Amino acid sequence: MPERTLTLTNQRGLHARAATKLVKCGQQFSAKIHVYKQNQVADAANIMSLLMLAAPCGTELKINAEGDDAEQALEAIQALFDARFEEDQ
Repeated sequence: MPERTLTLTNQRGLHARAATKLVKCGQQFSAKIHVYKQNQVADAANIMSLLMLAAPCGTELKINAEGDDAEQALEAIQALFDARFEEDQ
């Protein structure tokens, strides 16, 4: 199961808008995606689950995906993180 460790660099961290973008990004793929923050796990298809991680800027998250297009899903999520969730700050 492929995984990546990514750091939130957008100013507000994983807030509602960023979580929505992450969910929409993951919905493009059939892979099952999970996001881990220390001992917490969130289903990347569930906005509330992601928000419960309470992940501010600077938080390191482990993201894994399982399925036929898992690697492509992680590449798209990495691009979203690299673009700082397309936020100005």
